[in-house]
Formats: sequence, C-alpha cells, structure tokens
Amino acid sequence: MADKQDTTHAWLLDMDGVLVHEEVVLPGAQEFIERLREKELPFLVLTNNSIYTRRDLSARLARAGLDVPEAKIWTSAVATAQFLSNQAPEASAYAVGEAGLTTALHEVGYTLTDADPDFVVLGETRTYSFQHITAAVRLIEQGARFIATNPDVTGPSPDGPLPATGSVAALIREATGQKPYFVGKPNPIMIRSALNQIEAHSATTAMAGDRMDTDVMAGMEAGLTTHLVLSGSTRREEISDFAYRPNNVVESISELIERV
Repeated sequence: MADKQDTTHAWLLDMDGVLVHEEVVLPGAQEFIERLREKELPFLVLTNNSIYTRRDLSARLARAGLDVPEAKIWTSAVATAQFLSNQAPEASAYAVGEAGLTTALHEVGYTLTDADPDFVVLGETRTYSFQHITAAVRLIEQGARFIATNPDVTGPSPDGPLPATGSVAALIREATGQKPYFVGKPNPIMIRSALNQIEAHSATTAMAGDRMDTDVMAGMEAGLTTHLVLSGSTRREEISDFAYRPNNVVESISELIERV
C-alpha cells in the first residue's frame, strides 16, 4: 500500500501556530512553501481570523519574511461571504466586524445596511461596541438570519486572551434565542470551499494545523489527511483529551517538508 504522503497532491495550511507565531516565521515554513512551489502543488493558507483582508494578511506574512500572495490565502470572512452568496445571491447584511469581513461581503455583491437586512453577519473585531451588538440583537429579533464567521471564543493578544467572535455570538444568542450558523473551522464547509478554490479533491489533500478542535476536526470531517503541528495551540499531552486523532503528529512544519 502506498504511503499517505505519496497520495497528497494539495495542501491546506493553518497560518498562526503553523507558519507564523506573533509575526515570526516558524521553523521550516519558508522551506515548506518553497517546496510546494517547486513541485507545483496547489495550496491555500487558512485562518479563522476575519479581521484582515487577504491582501493585509499577505503583507503581514511578507513583513515576517514569508512570501504568500493574497490569492493563496483563505479566511473565514471570505468563506462566509462565499457561503452567503451561494445561499442568497446579492442579498443584504448588517456586518459586525472589520475590513476583512466587509470587503469580502462587498466582493460577492452584498449590500451592507442596518435597514431590514437579510442577514446579521458577526465577525471578529478588537472594538466590539454595545451599540453594534444591540443593533444586531434587534435586527435578528426583526427577522434577520444570524451568521457568524467562526466559533473561536477568544483571540490572542500580547496582554492575554481577548473575547472573540464565539463569545459575542453567545451573548447575541442568549439575547435573541437564535443560534448562529458558524462558517469557519471546524465547519467542513470552510475546508470544502478552500478545496473548490484550488480545484483539489479531499482524498488527495492534507490539512496541517495546530488545533485539534478546529483544524484537525475540520480536516477530518472533510475527509482530508490531517497533520497536527505542535508549534501552536494544542500540546501533545492534550491530544488524548479528544475522541478523534490526527493522522500524523509533528513538532513543526519542518518535519512535513519530506512529505511534499
């Protein structure tokens, strides 16, 4: 039987904790990307962060020393916008978030409004306001459907964890009784949209991520080969806490270069 690495023809890579950590390129990341280019293998860099546009993230990676063009980046905001466009083309939304979300919605032809929108779309921002949350609650009460980019309850900062999309979604859910539909990881919809973007098949694509509860779960549920990279969130001793397992566990992405 052929080794799994021999049947991997495309890669999905989580960004933070796999390629970079706090603006520093992690060991092997540049070499891994270069190997993918040498072999002309399709790949995308994935992130649940919906704050930044793909262009912003490409520039951020470039500043850290990693050359990844914006076309090779796939965010939960872009996946959410694509999902909404497929569900209800050229509809309207009240968006709570930053440029990453509003730009993605505009690019699929959505109108952003606070007057009777079809959807309330919650993304991540460093400046959640009571005014915007109140508006979201009232619009959902009036019939707008509730969508959120990702379920992450906290985000990192130099001073410690910050409340993120999942936490604010829980607040709005309690206030309205309406459960949001989360598009980002671990929803395999984000993985499938990424596969469609690079015209790859799940059976021959691998997912490399640093979180069991998002990256590995999403990859597994979408039918990908999963590699847990221990340079980010999940520690080796935590793997046994989960009812599922990745196909492979490595210390850093440098150990995966030989698999390309």
